[in-house]
Amino acid sequence: MFKRLIAAGALASMAFVPLSVSAQDAPEAAPAETTEQAEAAEAVPEVFLPINYDVTEDPENILVLDLSTGERVMIRLMPQWTPNHVERVKTLARQGFYDGVIFHRVIDGFMAQTGDPTGTGQGGSELPDLEEEFNRMPHLRGTVSMARAQTEDSANSQFFITFYPRFSLDRRYTNFGRVISGMDAVDKIARGEPPANPTRILQASIAADNKAPPVAAPPAPAAAITADMLSAPQN
Repeated sequence: MFKRLIAAGALASMAFVPLSVSAQDAPEAAPAETTEQAEAAEAVPEVFLPINYDVTEDPENILVLDLSTGERVMIRLMPQWTPNHVERVKTLARQGFYDGVIFHRVIDGFMAQTGDPTGTGQGGSELPDLEEEFNRMPHLRGTVSMARAQTEDSANSQFFITFYPRFSLDRRYTNFGRVISGMDAVDKIARGEPPANPTRILQASIAADNKAPPVAAPPAPAAAITADMLSAPQN
């Protein structure tokens, strides 16, 4: 309101400017109006698109994870929030980079982390690290966010899925999506750092590519029983 009063006062003073003012002097009032418009624009809050939970819409921005548990997880990617991080994950998924990678760090009540082909938490892709794209979207249950080292611009390929809200991560890690289907499968990911029997991503793909779930390898056949085995002496 104080700014509006100042602007009103400026307009009132302009009303008493002598008519002999030159055309060159007249535009001097424009900067005050332009400044006020700029301040008003800055005051408008930034608006982010909400999560679309319909798995049939915008398949180009849905990451599909087929897990070793036989279940499928679908993640809505949000390029409107973080265009570079979303593009990186899509690129790696289409390269098959995530196929066979384990969830190497899974903390109960916190999150499940994956994306390191070495399974140690120290690895990444051959692509350069990304500059941070921190945003004000909160880390809720099912949030998918990029893991990084201590430096802010060190995210590369690893990401994590939160089991529960963790607002302490907001604006410190790049939140780039949300689980929109299969959160129950995320809850079943084996715990541990690393887990003794880790859950794996058998296949990571983009929904638009329409990849079928991988077929689980059949169990190894049992050894055939021979006549010699049946006639072996008993101890």
